[in-house]
Amino acid sequence: MKIQFDKIGSSPRPFEIECEGVDLKGTLKKSGYHLLSLEGMINGNIELDCDRCGRGYIHALTGPLKLSLSDQVLKDKEDLDIIEFLDGVIDITYILESEINAQKSTYHYCPECDNSESEFEIEF
Repeated sequence: MKIQFDKIGSSPRPFEIECEGVDLKGTLKKSGYHLLSLEGMINGNIELDCDRCGRGYIHALTGPLKLSLSDQVLKDKEDLDIIEFLDGVIDITYILESEINAQKSTYHYCPECDNSESEFEIEF
């Protein structure tokens, strides 16, 4: 889902998108001259691989998402929750895919390994 940056005004514009079994519902609104505010909720399930035993399992992905979006390069690097869309087109699909991939790239334990206190060592 792509939206022109200039089409977003000061009143919240709702959106809803689904990717890989995960939904993102929220609003976009202007928060500054070259800034938009994205506020939404992520809900869904993703398949992850346990980093301990290697088995796949389903992980519930739920939580709020707050981002600032800009159509120009910002010199202020203090806020790490800013995404720059320099072509003037906001790609919400890209944002959702990035959030999903960020979750997949961290360490995860399946419920069985997470609750286990035994030492784990496999010799190959």
